[in-house]
Amino acid sequence: MSLFALMACGAPADGPPAGPADEGLPSTSAIVGAVTKDDALAATLPTAVVQSGKLRVGSNIQNPPNNFYAADGRTPVGSEVDLAKALGAKLGLAVEHQDMAFGSLITSLQAGRIDVTMAAMNDTPERQQAIDFVDYFTSGITIMVQKGNPAGIKSPDDLCGKSVAVNLGSSQETYAKEFQCLSGDPIAVTATDSDTQNQNQLRTGRVAAILNDLPTAVYVARTAGDGEFFEVVDLAPINGGPYGIGVDKDTPELTAALQKALQALIDDGTYGEILQAWDVEQGAVAKATVNGR
Repeated sequence: MSLFALMACGAPADGPPAGPADEGLPSTSAIVGAVTKDDALAATLPTAVVQSGKLRVGSNIQNPPNNFYAADGRTPVGSEVDLAKALGAKLGLAVEHQDMAFGSLITSLQAGRIDVTMAAMNDTPERQQAIDFVDYFTSGITIMVQKGNPAGIKSPDDLCGKSVAVNLGSSQETYAKEFQCLSGDPIAVTATDSDTQNQNQLRTGRVAAILNDLPTAVYVARTAGDGEFFEVVDLAPINGGPYGIGVDKDTPELTAALQKALQALIDDGTYGEILQAWDVEQGAVAKATVNGR
């Protein structure tokens, strides 16, 4: 069965969003399990991380195929989850995911509650003022509409005067709020912490579109309602740029270790195998960079 064959259409109100049934997920355990520790690289980690023996990863786990919950509603899965595990294995660390609101990730990192963020977060100059990034993927904003595109949205200009849903604190929210409408009313932005809520708003017509990152929009359009609920507007990704693993500026040793570990995974093919398994290889990078450099 294809990765995109199944997807839950909602989540319980008192629990995490549900993901596809486990039989619909790619088998990546052998890929991640084949990663071996690099002792020399592990020796460069900050003392506190070495002593804890784990990498605490802050994420907003509702963003398939990057990160979401398996059918048990408790186990994080996704391309980013696998990549985090592979990085942990390369550095000799267990990986512990912490689910939190997207808007709280940077402050949680700065407060020391997590070691890194990995949540399809765009590496932007504004965010670089607060934290550093190890860039691991390239994406961009895309527009998702109801199946059949009844609102006739073909470009960002067609969003003017319409209600659009975005994730709170995201690059999509910033883009929508700053978009200059040359004629008519501005975009009416609805920002929430829930992809499920945004999708429900689009299905019921309370918003005309959702702005999301390309991998998530394509995944949802292919899977929600067996592909009958939504579609992605056919245009090039908007404001294309990198996703970055966020690291506190006070731990440059961790930033350097992650960058070298990621490059090792790129060079030995593990990175490409993980992305290919999740059908997101179109966003692969050839070089692991820090803050886009």
